[in-house]
Amino acid sequence: MSRFEEFAFMDAIAQAEMVRRGEVKPVELVEAAIERTELLNPKLNAVVTKMYEHAQDAAKGSLPNGPFRGVPFLLKDLQAAYAGVRMTFGSRFLRDFVPGRDTELVTRHKRSGLVILGKTNTPEFGILPTTEPLLFGTTHNPWNVDRSAGGSSGGSAAAVAAGIVPIAHANDGGGSIRIPASCCGLFGLKPTRARNPLGPEVGDVMGGLVAEHALTRSVRDSAALLDATAGPDVGDPYWAPPPLRPYAEEVKCDPGRLQIAFSTKAPSGAKIHPDCVNAVLDVAKLCAELGHEVTEAAPEINGPMLVQAFTAVWAAGSASGIDAFAFLTGQAPQPEQFEPLTWGLYEMGKKVTGPAYLLAQMVLQRITRDVARFMEKYDAWLTPTLAEPPVPLGTFDSTPDNPLRGFYRAVDYVPFTPIANATGQPAMSVPLYWNSEGLPVGTHFFGRFGDEGLLFRLAAQLERARPWTDRRPAIHA
Repeated sequence: MSRFEEFAFMDAIAQAEMVRRGEVKPVELVEAAIERTELLNPKLNAVVTKMYEHAQDAAKGSLPNGPFRGVPFLLKDLQAAYAGVRMTFGSRFLRDFVPGRDTELVTRHKRSGLVILGKTNTPEFGILPTTEPLLFGTTHNPWNVDRSAGGSSGGSAAAVAAGIVPIAHANDGGGSIRIPASCCGLFGLKPTRARNPLGPEVGDVMGGLVAEHALTRSVRDSAALLDATAGPDVGDPYWAPPPLRPYAEEVKCDPGRLQIAFSTKAPSGAKIHPDCVNAVLDVAKLCAELGHEVTEAAPEINGPMLVQAFTAVWAAGSASGIDAFAFLTGQAPQPEQFEPLTWGLYEMGKKVTGPAYLLAQMVLQRITRDVARFMEKYDAWLTPTLAEPPVPLGTFDSTPDNPLRGFYRAVDYVPFTPIANATGQPAMSVPLYWNSEGLPVGTHFFGRFGDEGLLFRLAAQLERARPWTDRRPAIHA
């Protein structure tokens, strides 16, 4: 096996251990990742901004002695500001926007020793659960290039799944870590609200819907990265309860006998594909075989009310985000600068009144309490991650006469993941099932607010019972 192939499917911790032992230099890892990017990115379109010189200079310099020293890393081109490098949010409106300072999360990434290689593709303003922006074009799924890699962190997911890097930044406002994790056969955990900082420019995004973290090949990488980045920043409006112990220790611990609820019925009434139902039933059986108490149950959630309230907050948040960037860049938003769906949401958001926004937040808070009471009885709640396996590219396309078509099609595709954004709970998609077409179908676990530790313990147990890291996507066939 060549060193190129050896590094490609090593997780980040394994690569960092090689650096610490002196078996490989950081610049060797970076140059191998650049080589893989150049080989695979023409087929995937995952990396849209290359930072090769930055990465090579950093790797040759004095890197911080953090847990990921020398490991190549990618930033999603949304929310993660790197001073002096464009941040477009996947939009023609921001094609020339260059932030003047790093976000706090990027500062912490650098402090951990990660070497930032570039930025990954995202749908415009992260709106859709697929990555097909007009600005940069379509990101392709490494398991089947005619299928969606998910979104909005689809570029990061495709890059990790294909072996370009072992770990990549992602964020999640309605499932944008967990959706592409499911589509690309990766582990994706959305942390508890405010576990990772969003500053210094903002305190929260969309009233607390958005959380920051990563897409990873292994559970231990996700845990170790969260150890390196978690914790409040100066001036944060609120923060998550501190963990009982480092998450890297949690993955080594037995979860014990858990009470796990499972459900395959969407609160919204959306139809669930048989593959996604079968994935949940299969994983429920696996959990029972591992000694957990598994019960079919779900919290009482008014699905239509959830969709209506979430949509109001999402639309208002989209409009306020565009207006904020208009102020920063001195531009007046014009419809021709945006995709039809984005402009449709912008117009919808401008019509959400202050009282309507507060009412929507009250509805989401009520649902949060209903789910929290349910979680007093259960340690975890298992559902499908998505209502369908990875869908064909173009599924969420809108038309000029129906600009919001893609958004409402997405509502049916993601009936479970937004619940955790509304409630602030940690949740994860775990790659334990592949369908007859060889496509990954993730399964989704909600945890109690503030308790990522339990999810990491359970995920590590599932990873040991049914390892997935040796699977190779079709792009490597």
